[in-house]
Amino acid sequence: MIKRPTRPFQKISLYVAASILGLTTFSASALNTDGDKSAQNHIASTTSVLDYADVFELEYAASPTFHPSKEMLVYERRSMDIMNDRSKIQLWTYDLKNQQHLPLLADGNSYSSPRFSADGGRLAYLSAQEGKSQIFVRWMETNRTAKISSLHSSPSNLTWSPDGQSIAFTMFTGTQATSLFKDMPKMPKDANWAGTAKYIDTTQYRSDGAGFNSPGFQQVYVISAEGGTPHQVTVDKFNHGGQLSWSADSKALYFSANRDENWALLPYESNIYRVDVATGKIQSVTEVSGPESAPLISPNGKYIAYEWVNDRKLSYQVNQIMLQALDSDKAATSLTPALDRQISSVQWANNSKGLYYSYLDEGETKLAYVSINGKIKALPARLGSQALGRPYTSGEFDVSAKGEIVYTINDSQRPADLALMSSDKRPKRLTSLNEDALAHVTLAKVEAIDVVSSVDKRNIDAWIAYPPNFDASKKYPLIIEIHGGPHAAYTETFSMEVQLMAAKGYVVVWSNPRGSSSYGEDFANLIHHNYPSEDYNDLMDVVDAAVVKGFIDDRNLFITGGSGGGVLTAWSIGKTNRFAAAVVAKPVINWMSFALTADAYPFFTQYWMEDMPWNISDKLWKRSPLSLVGNVTTPTMLLTGEDDYRTPISETEQYYQALRLRQIDSAMVRIPGASHGIASRPSHLIQKVGNIIAWFEKYKTK
Repeated sequence: MIKRPTRPFQKISLYVAASILGLTTFSASALNTDGDKSAQNHIASTTSVLDYADVFELEYAASPTFHPSKEMLVYERRSMDIMNDRSKIQLWTYDLKNQQHLPLLADGNSYSSPRFSADGGRLAYLSAQEGKSQIFVRWMETNRTAKISSLHSSPSNLTWSPDGQSIAFTMFTGTQATSLFKDMPKMPKDANWAGTAKYIDTTQYRSDGAGFNSPGFQQVYVISAEGGTPHQVTVDKFNHGGQLSWSADSKALYFSANRDENWALLPYESNIYRVDVATGKIQSVTEVSGPESAPLISPNGKYIAYEWVNDRKLSYQVNQIMLQALDSDKAATSLTPALDRQISSVQWANNSKGLYYSYLDEGETKLAYVSINGKIKALPARLGSQALGRPYTSGEFDVSAKGEIVYTINDSQRPADLALMSSDKRPKRLTSLNEDALAHVTLAKVEAIDVVSSVDKRNIDAWIAYPPNFDASKKYPLIIEIHGGPHAAYTETFSMEVQLMAAKGYVVVWSNPRGSSSYGEDFANLIHHNYPSEDYNDLMDVVDAAVVKGFIDDRNLFITGGSGGGVLTAWSIGKTNRFAAAVVAKPVINWMSFALTADAYPFFTQYWMEDMPWNISDKLWKRSPLSLVGNVTTPTMLLTGEDDYRTPISETEQYYQALRLRQIDSAMVRIPGASHGIASRPSHLIQKVGNIIAWFEKYKTK
């Protein structure tokens, strides 16, 4: 699942594409050593195929960061602590000249967010060694480290000042809780009264993954790079979060925020601001309609680049890279006006002549460079996904001062590693993190399959995974796994959930039906105010394309999906009885109740719905899977986290109770402590996949 937004609901369509879907990322192991896996090897597979315990054995690379001047980089090696059922992040270095891996911070604690100072002499990072995340600085030449903060909340968005004297960050800062009732009698000594009532008078009162929000706001802080008391730079009652960027003279910071009085009801609005660090004076940099975010000052200090969306109240809208000269009154210009794709991870070239960025295109995360004159150059690198659970697109990269690019790579057989693309454009693999865990295991072979929509003859990207030791002369049960979002994209990548399903003897198919991201606004908005609809037909076409191959047992077709995929699973079994069983994970069942219980309700009611729900109840009911429950004959399991506030468990309970009233074979699995990212802990991923497979096994015809 997604992490909690640092600025709630900013760029919410991106959060929905990663939150109604639920990315799963975690891992563990070694490069040239056995590292921290030695304590886990007792649970590694002893068979030739994957099993549930192997979830704990995976690891992947993340956050690669070049040293500003030396031929080296730092990256996160993400693994799992089997004893605590949590992710563990170690920092490792790779010497590009000597081709040598060395642990930098790998002592059993977790370290994250490595950030080099401009001269490369120091490395800032985060660690929660004493319970709460704090800022640390490491002097690279002497290998000495100091904890420079003692913060009451977790910092994020660490950003060095150009002069190396300060580090800026954002942090949630609480305010005094309010209460209307002031006359509660004093509790007698040793009495045991019930807890104090929670008084709520805010629009945004709870967030998935965080629970009920404490009163307060994200604020910008600056701390000396040598430690001390942090200076709170912003103080107004607005959320000042997200990416930070320093002015060239280290005297001001640029950030994005929604400082409108009605900010909570304007979930897709923000502007760029400049704040003087010494005085706290805030100046507006942009004031156009639509969200402007992710400000970046060029290395030469002359330009500001940022991301902007032309907001037309569509459920899917792509962003653009905007450029503005800081010493000019001229309006900003778009560098990517014709690129109908979602952009992310924008960063300046060292010479300030252009910017690098990644973008989603037809189920892949690609890289490109755009000059300050707007000339776009596609780069041959393809970023590897870091989603270990389901096969979602993602990936990270960094660019060195010399123009070298380090980026994540993977394929259907291995989670994310690192590769280096130098000026000769020939990528070189830097890591192989999972050979010890997977080299001896027979994995599912994955390949693309051709699907043409029966609705309008559009090509639908789809993939198929074959069970280990597949024999085309035999008949196999089939699972179709449906992505969430609904504006998200699957790809041909390593997926532990798919691999486990295949290891249990199932052929698995997944696809990008209409509504998916990475194919442009028109394709994604085919379901705008029309969801679910013909995306169901696209999914059935995918099933048909697999069945026609001749090795699928059409008595044993199964369907599952989470979040937006749960919506489509429930919708599908209301439309057809071809499936032997279904698992509906964290769904929306009733759009009316969802609109008034989901945490992001200001966004959903304005961007996913034509009007307020009470004005269009008939239209919402028409698209609600609950409206079709009278047609359902398919044995159905519901599976949801008990702490899910994105698609609240009340949605699951409605559908379960309707199925029980209809006497349909049904079950409800409630994952304790899990939010919308239901598989964000390895034991939860195991329980999720294990329950799905067990349900299908119960109804599989022998």
